[in-house]
Formats: sequence, C-alpha cells, structure tokens
Amino acid sequence: MAYTKTSLEGKLILVTGAGTGIGKGVALELARQGADVAINYHGSVEGAMEVVEQIKGMGRRAIALQGDLGVVADCQRIVDEAAAFLGGLDGLFNNAGITLTLEIQDVKEEQFDKIYNINVRGQYFTCQRAVGYLVARGKELLRRFPDASWAGGSIVNMSSVHGMVGFHGHSVYAGTKGAINSFSRELAVELCPKHIRVNVMVPGSIEVPSYFKSDPSYTRAVGNSMVPWGRVGLPEDIGYLAAYLMSDASEFMTGHLLAIDGGLTAKMAIPYTPPAGER
Repeated sequence: MAYTKTSLEGKLILVTGAGTGIGKGVALELARQGADVAINYHGSVEGAMEVVEQIKGMGRRAIALQGDLGVVADCQRIVDEAAAFLGGLDGLFNNAGITLTLEIQDVKEEQFDKIYNINVRGQYFTCQRAVGYLVARGKELLRRFPDASWAGGSIVNMSSVHGMVGFHGHSVYAGTKGAINSFSRELAVELCPKHIRVNVMVPGSIEVPSYFKSDPSYTRAVGNSMVPWGRVGLPEDIGYLAAYLMSDASEFMTGHLLAIDGGLTAKMAIPYTPPAGER
C-alpha cells in the first residue's frame, strides 16, 4: 500500500485514560487507522481489556497498562512500559482526567489536590517522560530510512471547553484545563527544535457512560438540546481528530487549542428565540 500522510500505519501511540469513554474511542480509531496502541487505565480493568481485544481483532498490537497518573512514578512507568512494548513512541494522547462539580465554598483541599494531581501533573509528567522516546524514534526512523524526512513526534493533551468559558460549579476543574492550555502552548514552542508538535483538543459535550451514571435523567435528546449543531458529541468524533493530529498530515500544526464542540464556545449565552419559520 502506498504511503499517505493521513495513514497511521506503523505508528506507535500511547493513549492514557483509555479504559472507557473518550479515551476508548480514541484508541480504537487510532488502531482502525493502522496504529499499534498502548492504553493506560486506572480502575476500568474490564473496559481496558475489551479495548485491547478489539484492537487485536483489527490486526494491531495492543497492551493495557494500569496506573494512577496522579503519581509521578506511575506516569514515568507507564510511558516506559508503553515504549518497551511498542518498540518506541511516535505519539502520546493524554486523555486521563477527572472532573469535580462543586461551588467554590464547598471545595476541600484534598479534592483540589486530587484533581490537579491527575489532570495537570499527570499530563505534565507523561509529556516529560515521552519526549526522550519521541526523539529516539525520530532518530531510528531516519537511520532506517535515510532518504525520507521525519514528520516529527506528536503530543495531544486533552482540555475542555471549561478551560475557555465559565460554568457553575467548575472552578477547580476549569482551572486544571486552563493550566493544560497554557503549559501545552509553551511546550509546543520548547519542543519545536526537537521536532515534536504539541496540540490541545478542547471537547464540548461528549456523551460518555458517566453522563448516564451521574445524572439518571440524562438522555440523548437532552444532550442534543445543549449543542448548537443539534447533536451531542460522541467519542468517535474525538477519535477522528485525534487520528489526524497523530498523522504526518498534521506536521505543520503545533501549539493550537482545537475546539471540537458543535459550536458550543462560539455561541453567546444571551437567550435567543429564532424567528417563525427558521429551523
């Protein structure tokens, strides 16, 4: 098969927080596009094993690596084990994270520390550990294919629309996403000389199993009603963009915050009633 920049054939990628939800959707789409994938999970062991089996069923290699990304030693170990199993790293998709919905007066110190440890420290220190492997992979590819150019390594950090706009009860969570946005843009500049691009995905309402668990009244119709585009997002929507950002086709893109939200952040909060006859 002829080489195409959009293909992930031969790519070696680690996806964190991939036992369920968005991470699962991303890992599966990367494998569909040809990548071998190491996935990290914390508590969702059954989901992680299911993802691994699905990826293997596509003819790709996969492994599940348990770990708490709120612990720096686990961040380092997971990256090391992923690179050892895959034979290197072309990309890191940092999806692992937790949320918290509380008014500021009700937030406890331990809750604050936990969400920052996982959402910010987890991404930061997996990025730190991955850099050496991404650089080494580039050197290996250039050694094996001296006449080809290396499109570079790719890091994608997951943020949220909560890091861009305000919403009740999300002061701690939004703060972590703002931190991710800022350190990722700085990292993109810092890693340009190493030929590693860093981008941030900013999802809006993406329907995952936790939606139904946290709110028994939630339905697909409710999700659809919250999004200007007319439907709630799904994990596979994130997967499609993730596949592009991990591909050589995105070589010239780094340092960007990419909202994928069905128009959510583009819409003013002022109530609006469409004129009669307008859809």
